[in-house]
Amino acid sequence: MISWIQRTFQQHFKWLFLLLLAVVIVSFVFITNTSSGLGHSAKQAPAKPFFGLNLSSPEEVQALMKDASLSVQLQGPALQIRSEGQFEQYALQRRAALHLAGELNLPAPTQEELSQHIRSLGAFAPGGKFDVKLYTRFVDSLKTNPQLKEADVSRVLSDDVIYQRVLKLLSGPGYVLPADVQNQLNRIDATWTIEAVNVDYTDFKPVITATDEELSKYFEYNGARYEIAPRVAVSYIDFPASAYTAKVTFSEEGLRAYYDANSARFLPPLDDKAPKPADPDAAYASVRAKVEEAYRLERAKNLANSAASDLAVALYEAEATATTLPGLVAARNLTLKPLAPFNAENVPAELGTGSRIAVEALKTGPDRLVSDPVDTGRGAALLVWNETLPARQPALSEIKDRVTADYLETEKRKRFAEAGRTLRAALSARLKAGDTLEKAVAASANVIPAKLTTKTWPPFTLATPPPDIDYTVYTALNTLTPGELSEMTTTVEKGVLIYAADKKLPASDPTDPKFAETRERIASFTASRNAGAILAAIVDSELAKSAPATP
Repeated sequence: MISWIQRTFQQHFKWLFLLLLAVVIVSFVFITNTSSGLGHSAKQAPAKPFFGLNLSSPEEVQALMKDASLSVQLQGPALQIRSEGQFEQYALQRRAALHLAGELNLPAPTQEELSQHIRSLGAFAPGGKFDVKLYTRFVDSLKTNPQLKEADVSRVLSDDVIYQRVLKLLSGPGYVLPADVQNQLNRIDATWTIEAVNVDYTDFKPVITATDEELSKYFEYNGARYEIAPRVAVSYIDFPASAYTAKVTFSEEGLRAYYDANSARFLPPLDDKAPKPADPDAAYASVRAKVEEAYRLERAKNLANSAASDLAVALYEAEATATTLPGLVAARNLTLKPLAPFNAENVPAELGTGSRIAVEALKTGPDRLVSDPVDTGRGAALLVWNETLPARQPALSEIKDRVTADYLETEKRKRFAEAGRTLRAALSARLKAGDTLEKAVAASANVIPAKLTTKTWPPFTLATPPPDIDYTVYTALNTLTPGELSEMTTTVEKGVLIYAADKKLPASDPTDPKFAETRERIASFTASRNAGAILAAIVDSELAKSAPATP
């Protein structure tokens, strides 16, 4: 088998092995995940037999996940594994299918079956066509890859072929009624003629008053939205880059090397009369001053960060406490500058806008007085803990303006939806009376205090929709019949009502090749779903045998 793989196997990207290694590492998550069927230490929990495996054994679970992850990576996107839960289910169902194949005495795959399977793998056919070079590079890389052996690949490929056999046996023929095929064709190939009524939300300005009683009720009901997250009060020790600029030294060769590595950052001065220098030396000379300035600033920031790190280490080694720390800082001619309490939502301007600042600040506490150095944009800083303020519920008076704005917007949305229902009723009545949509809109303009516009698309099918069609149209067409007007759906900027002016169904012809193609596609999907459901039931049944008894 190995020699056959070496002869016919083909390539893979180096990233495959990195992904495989990552998935193997992630599999340890399953080993300790108490919420799933996988993952309890055999020393801490009773055995969990599962088709010849012990799911309480970390080693056996790891082997199960490693094979499943290799299978997933080789098959590529077609397998549609998008979450950890789906991956775990795939691993368990694959194991159950292989066990079932053993009970049925299914034979090992033939060379031809393995060859066909490899040619179908997404890892070796990124554009849908098998790439021999890609496959060959993968096979060659197995010779030097310590994480993946040829025997592992051979076993997984063979098991995947058997797994597909079991799926085929369980799936059955996938019976499809002619009516199901026609319904699918009607949905995809029906020719729609539709129009839309757009209602401008920004132009909708109802008169809304917010009384204190209404605000109090709204605030009480939505209190969780206004809870103030935990905050931390810190002082900071500033290490501005400007204090270290004079310490930066460099050679002309080093500065030129810096420019060459970052030339895209330094464009020559704009001058319509002066052509852009074609000579690299001339281009460098024209921006040298900017290069030196940027170089000094970058190196000065590095020096500032190093100084901050040195102080953090010194304070740690001195076992600084809240009492002794100010003196240790002052002895180095540095200053502790207090800051108002903050969290991730309101980082003080003194510290810049770095995303890590609030994270580092909230890590400090009585047992960790000093943070790691943080980037302030103009240098570095150390954060020194003073106090942590727990989450709290503010009084309405503290945030009345915010609550009022939220209340008014909520009420506006409610009234907009109500006005949309009234508009739909008025438009529907006019349409039933024989008006075109345009006339119905003109006659109903006073129903809602907002600007109304209409839009018409040429007849289309869902298989070939217009490029500018709104997503709300697809949702509406699932329920509309010809001559019907949809409910108003709302977005941030507008409300939309869809009018189905006409719908022409495709001809029903069982002899049409498209009819046969659609029938096969539905049958394949139905069969695959049936097989998946059967395997899922088998897995659940097996897991239930070792599940702890519930009182």
